[in-house]
Amino acid sequence: MSIHREIRLASRPFGEPGPENFELAEVAVPEPGAGQILVRNTWMSVDPYMRGRMDDRESYIAPFEVGAALEGSAIGEVIASRAAQVPVGATVSHFLGWREYAVLDAAAATVVDTGLARPQDYLGALGPTGMTAYLAVTRIAPVEPGDVVFVSGAAGAVGSVAGQLARKLGAAKVIGSAGGPEKTKKIVEDFGFDAAIDYRVGSLAERLTELAPEGIDVYVDNVGGDHLQAAISALKVHGKAALVGMISQYNATEPVPGPSNLYDVVTKRLTLRGVLVTDHPDVLPEYLAKAASWLTDGNLRTEETVVEGLDQAPGAFLGVLRGANTGKMLVRLV
Repeated sequence: MSIHREIRLASRPFGEPGPENFELAEVAVPEPGAGQILVRNTWMSVDPYMRGRMDDRESYIAPFEVGAALEGSAIGEVIASRAAQVPVGATVSHFLGWREYAVLDAAAATVVDTGLARPQDYLGALGPTGMTAYLAVTRIAPVEPGDVVFVSGAAGAVGSVAGQLARKLGAAKVIGSAGGPEKTKKIVEDFGFDAAIDYRVGSLAERLTELAPEGIDVYVDNVGGDHLQAAISALKVHGKAALVGMISQYNATEPVPGPSNLYDVVTKRLTLRGVLVTDHPDVLPEYLAKAASWLTDGNLRTEETVVEGLDQAPGAFLGVLRGANTGKMLVRLV
């Protein structure tokens, strides 16, 4: 009987998670049933939203179960199939990451074209993170020609793509925030932002005012907290914000106060709207058709932080929560 490894939730964290909240287990490789496939995972994604699933509370997605394998986006090769529509040898994306092998219904897997892009691109720029960025600037808070756009977490997987897409949509100026001089340099030189704010230095609100003295039209929020408050102050009348994530409060142990300037939302008639990629399955073909060609011709630049081995996945995830990654954090399994 073949054995493989999986990462389980050992306990629920209080505040910031640590290695003690994860367990590496060895289990038998499962056999696929009728209509199922067996996938050998080659890449998996770790993402900030997973922190919320470690808590036992109701949300848009069910919490992880203590003692059970974690879940998340993954790419792998089909090595056994009992479903005619997904043959052995196909490369698929699915949601049973955090393990070396996965058995799932063929309907829960998507065959990806590795001739169009690298397998790992379907976890990043061509996957949920890229689609989230696209939704943010096209449907949730549409960028129009001439707009001034501010993106927080601009060196991350979603933020780095969102800023580049805003430019493609005709933004007059794209400003990003990131932590530290290396990241702020990268978002300007590599990702094409016009200006960058190191949020660790000085006043974020004052720096944003300096860079956008007449205000901003669109804000893409990946951070929350002081970034959201500064953006609300900077948004023009009828400004728009796409709320993607609020990583600044994911480890909070008690309710986090909201921005103190929420009344500005009323007086300036602002639109603040949350983004969940699962609400918009229809956008995938539209986005892939554009993004694949952008990647091929170099008009969409991406960055990856790659960690080797399933046993290193918990550390990679903890690193994402601490801002250790530039671009997409990925774990290579084989």
